[in-house]
Amino acid sequence: MTTNDSPVLRVAGRPVGRYVTRPELPARLSPRPYLHPVTTLAGTAVTELSPADHPHHLGVGVAVPDVEGHNFWGGRTFVRDQGPIERDNHGAQRHSSFQLRDPGGFVAELRWVAAGTELLRERRTVAAAELTGTAWALDLTFALTNVASGPLSLGSPATNGRPGAAYGGFFWRARTEREAPRVFTADDEGEERVHGSRSDWLALAGATWTLVFAGATDATRRDPWFVRTAAYPGVGSSLACAERLAIAPGDTVVRRVVTVVADGPLSRAEAAALVRKAVGR
Repeated sequence: MTTNDSPVLRVAGRPVGRYVTRPELPARLSPRPYLHPVTTLAGTAVTELSPADHPHHLGVGVAVPDVEGHNFWGGRTFVRDQGPIERDNHGAQRHSSFQLRDPGGFVAELRWVAAGTELLRERRTVAAAELTGTAWALDLTFALTNVASGPLSLGSPATNGRPGAAYGGFFWRARTEREAPRVFTADDEGEERVHGSRSDWLALAGATWTLVFAGATDATRRDPWFVRTAAYPGVGSSLACAERLAIAPGDTVVRRVVTVVADGPLSRAEAAALVRKAVGR
């Protein structure tokens, strides 16, 4: 269930995404605002919400599996030398207010709360812009400020002992189809080869759609890509890959990811051209 306080993004007058601010979800899913459904300009859905394989995957949003031991990702927690375990340690992202809101985007304030304590305060900026008659760009920036009384650190299953599982940060759960989507970068292809890379952009292509993800700041481009296609279709960033990401009291971590949402398959040259148009480089 959603509230009426859920803006619809529009591009060229067409609805392309809904931002759900206050979803009614069980605690183990780490409730948080998300974008779903997100569609191409032709109306093809390119997100999924709570799929059976991972009920805690919620469209497009920001999620971190370990904030000082609290799970803001949902599902089980990976514990070193024990593996994934069900724990009562889930946090929640709570929408506070909109600082700006119009059909082309919004600026929202969020509170990241766990065990009755606010740990992080987030400013999330989302903008939608037309690129061509068949492609548009979703520009998402999140700024996480440590408002706790002491230092915080962000972790992932990888930093807790599970190799290759450095997910956490921006995450897009894509549309599941009969065939796994193709994934490629400017100079490589396939899940095994592009997962963990720091490519300027990364494309995920289904039967009738293509998503092209690009880090739009130097800090964002330093984060490796987290990619899954065989088990499920999803792409995200890795805030904590080889080591935990420390945030001192009052400090802020900022990341910006721009995603091209296109109808039809894109070639490498077409994907790169749309990224240049969307990001301005």
